[in-house]
Amino acid sequence: PQVTPQVTPQVSDLLKALKGEMSHDDLQAALGLQDRKSFSERYLKPALNAGLIEMTISEKPNSRLQKYRLTEIGLGLE
Repeated sequence: PQVTPQVTPQVSDLLKALKGEMSHDDLQAALGLQDRKSFSERYLKPALNAGLIEMTISEKPNSRLQKYRLTEIGLGLE
């Protein structure tokens, strides 16, 4: 049996908002959030750590061109 990761309400909202490939700012705006640090800590990092989303430029995590997309696991939770 496949193990489903535990998903917080914030991560669940992020997964629903993520369409295709989106930048940090686009995702934050789609969720109507103002605080960049809070968004990263409560939404982005938990989703990345759980393997639900991935960076499009994984070798340059701080690139201004960085975008995020759902992984196979993330797609399965949509």
